[in-house]
Amino acid sequence: MRRSILALAVLLGLVNLLQTAAAQDQAWPTRPVKLILPLGPGSGTDTIARLFADRLSTRWGKPVVVENKPGGDGIIAITAFLQANDDHTLLFTATSAFTGHPYLHDKLPYDPQALIPAARVCDTLVVLAVPESLNVKTVKELVDMARAQPGKLNAASITGLLDLVFNGFLKSAVLDVAKVPYRDPVQAVNDLAEGRIQMLMTSITIVRAQVQAGRVRMLALTNAKSSPIAPNIPSVVEAGFPDLNVDGLVGFFTTKDAPASVREQIANDVRAIVDADPQIAQRLAAAGQVVNPGSPAQFAAAIDEQKARAAAVGKLLNIKPAQF
Repeated sequence: MRRSILALAVLLGLVNLLQTAAAQDQAWPTRPVKLILPLGPGSGTDTIARLFADRLSTRWGKPVVVENKPGGDGIIAITAFLQANDDHTLLFTATSAFTGHPYLHDKLPYDPQALIPAARVCDTLVVLAVPESLNVKTVKELVDMARAQPGKLNAASITGLLDLVFNGFLKSAVLDVAKVPYRDPVQAVNDLAEGRIQMLMTSITIVRAQVQAGRVRMLALTNAKSSPIAPNIPSVVEAGFPDLNVDGLVGFFTTKDAPASVREQIANDVRAIVDADPQIAQRLAAAGQVVNPGSPAQFAAAIDEQKARAAAVGKLLNIKPAQF
């Protein structure tokens, strides 16, 4: 009898052990994945997110649902993502949406360290543009004009880190330029084309139509390197103005609830999707993006560089970082 009981106990123990091992080996995701975005439907980021959501859904065998949460300088989406406390909820965003937050807000409602990089997907191309009527062809000519006419030129830029970097550039270059705030980037580029503002830092997709119409000129990309997407347009580094450099990193983030293996899987799957379909790069190029997949470690390193850049500009502008 005792032997029978002992054998049964051993058998039950083996069954439990096998069930636990099977559960641990079960592939992620085990249910639908939610992808939160800080921008609205139809934006460049939204287009890219839905493209990868479709491909990942096929690869994972589970639905990947995009949820747009625009507004609040990206904070609405970030807090919703973090409050989910769910390893099946991801954030897809440009890092410039949050790396400047500590220097743009008095207090942060979230912990920046809680955003865990999973996979770099692409880089947004951002340009410094001027009206064709200004008759300026290089960044140096624009700087010389602004210096020769203090207080006469107006400028605008995308909110977030780009605006912070642009303000830092104006101070380091000792340029007296009036900043004009815009809630609608389309209105900003329209005013640029009409000559009501003389310089604008924004995504290449925003200015592309006015450039093709011959009303706006792109002087340089704020990215560290030039791109075939914008032939004959130098980077600000190549143009001799590294203080304007901002790389538009875009990718996936998880919360701390997701294990490292999940982040590695997301990164590997993103790279596999890009490698398997050359049209991905073409479709991203149409949205002003350069495909640049990277591992969690590579993405984290690039973000750390961007955070250091933000900190240096914050120090230049005498802005103390906000506390969480």
